[in-house]
Amino acid sequence: MAEGGGGARRRSPALLEAARARYESLHISDDVFGESGPDSGGNPFYSTSAASRSSSAASSDDEREPPGPPGAAPPPPGAPDAQEPEEDEAGAGWSAALRDRPPPRFEDTGGPTRKMPPSASAVDFFQLFVPDNVLKNMVVQTNMYAKKFQERFGSDGAWVEVTLTEMKAFLGYMISTSISHCESVLSIWSGGFYSNRSLALVMSQARFEKILKYFHVVAFRSSQTTHGLYKVQPFLDSLQNSFDSAFRPSQTQVRPAQEVLHEPLIDEDPVFIATCTERELRKRKKRKFSLWVRQCSSTGFIIQIYVHLKEGGGPDSLDALKNKPQLHSMVARSLCRNAAGKNYIIFTGPSITSLTLFEEFEKQGIYCCGLLSARKSDCTGLPLSMLTNPATPPARGQYQIKMKGNMSLICWYNKGHFRFLTNAYSPVQQGGSVDVFCALML
Repeated sequence: MAEGGGGARRRSPALLEAARARYESLHISDDVFGESGPDSGGNPFYSTSAASRSSSAASSDDEREPPGPPGAAPPPPGAPDAQEPEEDEAGAGWSAALRDRPPPRFEDTGGPTRKMPPSASAVDFFQLFVPDNVLKNMVVQTNMYAKKFQERFGSDGAWVEVTLTEMKAFLGYMISTSISHCESVLSIWSGGFYSNRSLALVMSQARFEKILKYFHVVAFRSSQTTHGLYKVQPFLDSLQNSFDSAFRPSQTQVRPAQEVLHEPLIDEDPVFIATCTERELRKRKKRKFSLWVRQCSSTGFIIQIYVHLKEGGGPDSLDALKNKPQLHSMVARSLCRNAAGKNYIIFTGPSITSLTLFEEFEKQGIYCCGLLSARKSDCTGLPLSMLTNPATPPARGQYQIKMKGNMSLICWYNKGHFRFLTNAYSPVQQGGSVDVFCALML
């Protein structure tokens, strides 16, 4: 029995590698046809432009900077010289004299815009965001691509045009395997651990592979297309429109969040990781992209999405920007461009928090709360006395506040110094900025 178990373990990597290779073989190059003006012109689902709502703009990495010398905080980016007298801080508008300020007025009622019946299924909720017209366009584009491919490379006798019902089943397979974390979507039809007989009966493996081979959201590239998301941009735009129409957010919204995404299956395949060279790993890392979102803090509902491809040039590329805070501020501007005039309160992370950005947002009727980091934040315009740690640590729970207009900068000590910038809460009222800050940190 022990020998048989060892043989099964030895065969497992080979089976994983075979499944991965088969899955890869089902894909056709996105640019096999290159540009195709006439076909793209009649595309009912093609709407990519430089001003598209989810166009790329932000880096996914927030690399850790080296720590400063022991006992001293590193000089924050943009901070004034260490010898600047405190009078200059007062001249810049910062003062230890605190004043009350009313919170931003907000009268909207948050929540879903449509009440679903008790009998609504998971599919009904899914189709709030991906309605039939979107799926029908996927059907059209997939069939267009299959036809063009066969005209160029020869007829495929096993191919039959995909239908709307089959497209729903195809996407259902993809979603189900992402939830159950199968090693391959083809595992559904296998006899192994990840097999699922009830799902396997919906569609044959051969039919699934044919649809996967030709599946496209946008079949052909327009001659005016330049950005790398043109294959999926129409779907992203449609999804964003559905988010906007299905839900009204509360006043407070969590910081523009970032989640690093990568191409699934292969990067997660232990066989690939164990056998590939370091050069191949670096090459695949460069193909990653990042997804940034703005969410309602009450429900977690995604209000705005923003996708960035790491590779490529242009004014929004990483190389064209000076530093990470500048890059992340640009992401925040893009995520909040539809929030102007609504008195939303946006909670941000250290890489986005800056006096310049918060003042810019305040002029647009957007208010912010954010943690400050001497390494990650743009500290331009902030008082140096609030950014440097004293030689003798204060008692735990003590804090110091300075104000400039509606802006409050708080330095709070709790086994370390924590700094917080806000223009959304009063520094003197109970439940104001100090209480909000303490609640965030504890």
